[in-house]
Amino acid sequence: MTVSTTSIVRVRRADRHLGRRLLRSPWAVAAAVWLVGLVLASLTAPLWLPYGPLEQDLTAVLQGPSAAHLLGTDELGRDIFSRLLTAAAPTLLIALLTPIVAVLVTVPVTLWASRRPRVESVANRVSEIVLSLPGTVIILAVIAAIGTNMPAVMILFGLLLFGAMYRIFFGQAKSLHTQLFVEAAAVDGVRPMIASLRHVLPNMSTTVIVQFVLLFGAAIGLQAGLAFIGLGPQPPEPTWGGMIQAASRFIFQQPWMMVPTGGVLALTIIAANTLADTLAGGVSTPPPLITLRRRKRPETLTTTGAVAPVPAEDRELVVEDLVLGVDDGPALVTGVNLHVRPGTVMGLVGESGCGKSVTSYAMLGLLAPGLSVRSGRIGWGALDLARADEKAMQRVRGHEIAFISQEPTRALDPMFTVGTQLTAAIKRLRKVGGAEAKTIAAQLLNDVGILDVPRVLKSYPHQISGGMAQRVAISLALAGRPSLLIADEPTTALDVTVQAEILALLRGLVAERGMSIILVTHDLGVVADLCDEVAVMYAGQIVETGSVRDVLLRPEHPYTMALLAADPHAAVNLPGTTHLASIPGQVPAPAQWPSGCRFAERCRFAKPECAASIPLEPRSVGIGEVRCIRHEEVRGRQDEWRVPVPIGGAL
Repeated sequence: MTVSTTSIVRVRRADRHLGRRLLRSPWAVAAAVWLVGLVLASLTAPLWLPYGPLEQDLTAVLQGPSAAHLLGTDELGRDIFSRLLTAAAPTLLIALLTPIVAVLVTVPVTLWASRRPRVESVANRVSEIVLSLPGTVIILAVIAAIGTNMPAVMILFGLLLFGAMYRIFFGQAKSLHTQLFVEAAAVDGVRPMIASLRHVLPNMSTTVIVQFVLLFGAAIGLQAGLAFIGLGPQPPEPTWGGMIQAASRFIFQQPWMMVPTGGVLALTIIAANTLADTLAGGVSTPPPLITLRRRKRPETLTTTGAVAPVPAEDRELVVEDLVLGVDDGPALVTGVNLHVRPGTVMGLVGESGCGKSVTSYAMLGLLAPGLSVRSGRIGWGALDLARADEKAMQRVRGHEIAFISQEPTRALDPMFTVGTQLTAAIKRLRKVGGAEAKTIAAQLLNDVGILDVPRVLKSYPHQISGGMAQRVAISLALAGRPSLLIADEPTTALDVTVQAEILALLRGLVAERGMSIILVTHDLGVVADLCDEVAVMYAGQIVETGSVRDVLLRPEHPYTMALLAADPHAAVNLPGTTHLASIPGQVPAPAQWPSGCRFAERCRFAKPECAASIPLEPRSVGIGEVRCIRHEEVRGRQDEWRVPVPIGGAL
């Protein structure tokens, strides 16, 4: 079954810490009191003002402040205080239309464009066109056509601000979409737009709020300017701009008229900018949390057939002749073959730049923009993950295949507590209610060895240790009860003691739940401790496969031998070892791969015939394959990597 978002049912108030931040600033408090007070006083003015805004007294024309008229009177004897208050609410409320329209139009387009290159290209062109338009001329032309309809003018002003607002929001949204916690949401099967709403938009909220308040002040100024030149609401309706224009005509007869009219307008715009400045200082805790309610739809078809869950007995991963490459560029992975059976642990090892991580991302359909599957198959039951559409992948991610990042603190969203993130994933993946999700969340944290579960549930990611964060990340991965877990260097950033605990935890998961694991790692000690089978990658190719015992104790490829010779865990048990071996040179870039053996330039056993293309051949001992024409001849000679012999020497 597929699910879709039908509506946003709840947007919580800003976090109480944001309120405390505003309260700690006397200027922000004064600005908020001024704005709210103006609106309330204006809306209730007919109930308590002694004079109406249109009431004239020709015997009290152009008077200064007095007990009868607190701010004096205008050229027709009308009370200035009454007119200022009466005009306040319409001015402020109509001014809100501009930022509301600007934000409602710009934010969704920005979130969409920041994750879709084609939409980004179109949105960039549209924003450039809007920025090039003469906004003042367009506004004046619209007023000439439809009259002084201020709500329509404010809406038009908001639309004309799209180009500038898009430029402000896009860079931040683009950066946030590259964060690991957003990628982790995609791994869990969250729809792209929902991931943007839940993880990207809250992190942009400070910028959005600041721009909203600034545009509010600009809209007030625009209304006043239009009224001043006679293009606002017409007399005798009171407007701040119209009152300033009248005061300017009598500046020599009664200069006081300019003080209250200009002062109220200036103070209101200053108040809006003060709030924006306070908010621009940032917030130290999460902004509003968006929760989404989903409803089920009838099962739909994808490019690979019905999006039905893969039966448990068929949940084995088969990668066949996988080729990954850059669009219009070189290949990054060529001819990769892997077979991960249910209940087994496959280790994927090799140096950085060999293609391990990008291969694991391809299994989840999460290749970076510009990368694609050129050929090959990633079989998961009857489903080909290399060709599956987004709906099919959302059904697989989190539910059947989960992912653990090597940096758990970056994979967890810093804006939400552990409990919020874990219960949200459980509700989405298991379709349970909030109370049951909280119970399951506590049980998952207990299963991964966290003792103080209530405290951890209430904590933010920065408030827990790296080892505990990794356990939380594993809990998130288990939220959907997956059959396959892809772990990308899950112990790299942890100390030795915590590494051992995490490895023991993963072993327990395999034993208790019958899960299979693909472990991407550099650490051969971890492979020996946890894996059943291992595949060694070099320069985008699989160079050796087999059982852990065969590959680590009886390696047949020189690259595997070199890795073992450089491993401190293996060197400790070798008699006469005085130093660790090193592999000269580095992994060649994809565009520089040789046509023959890609390891030949760094290999001590290389021969001229290694310049020809070399296929995978069956191992001499055990089950598996090796990509070396001399594997039978050099088998068992890994100790020679510790002898300082020139590269290409005839050993």
